Amino acid sequence: MPRPEIVCRPVAGADEAAVHHRIRHEVFVLEQEVFAASDVDAHDASPATIKVLAYAASGGSAREAGGAVRLYPREDEPGVWQGDRLAVLAPFRAWNLGGPLVRFAVDTAAALGGVEMVAHVQAANVRFFERLGWVRRGEPELYVGLPHQLMAIYLMAPRRSAVGIRPVADRSPARS
Repeated sequence: MPRPEIVCRPVAGADEAAVHHRIRHEVFVLEQEVFAASDVDAHDASPATIKVLAYAASGGSAREAGGAVRLYPREDEPGVWQGDRLAVLAPFRAWNLGGPLVRFAVDTAAALGGVEMVAHVQAANVRFFERLGWVRRGEPELYVGLPHQLMAIYLMAPRRSAVGIRPVADRSPARS
C-alpha cells in the first residue's frame, strides 16, 4: 500500500473541533481508559489552545481525519509551549500520523515565537519522541495516573515538510 498523503492543520470551526474531540475520546477514554468519561479540560476552552487534526488520503480517496494533538503556551513560563493529547486512531497508526502531528505542533509553536516545547509522554512512547529530537527531563513520573516522562525540545525556525505540513503561522488564505 502506498504511503498516504498526510496533511496536518488547525481545526476550523465547530465540526472539526468535534472530530478532534471524538478522536481524543476514542483513544484516551474508550481505548486506553486514561480518563473515565472525558479528557476535556480547561485548556480546551482557552482561546490560546491550538487544536490540530491530521488527515490522510491514499490513492485518490477522500481525506479522513485520523489523529489529533493540541498545543498551548504555558502561562507560567514565557516562550514555553505545552504539547499534549496526541492521539492517533488505531486504523491510522500504520500510516505513522503521530510523527507529522508532533512535527506540526513543534513548528507551529516555533512560528508563534516559542523557544521550547514540553510534553508529558507516556512511557511506551518515549523512544518515538527521542527519534523526533526530544530529550528527557528528570525522572519518570505519574501523570494522569500513568507513568509518563517529561520531555522537551528546543524550538527553531519552522521548516517545510514533504508531507504537506505547514505550521499555523505559515498558512495564508492563498495556500489553505
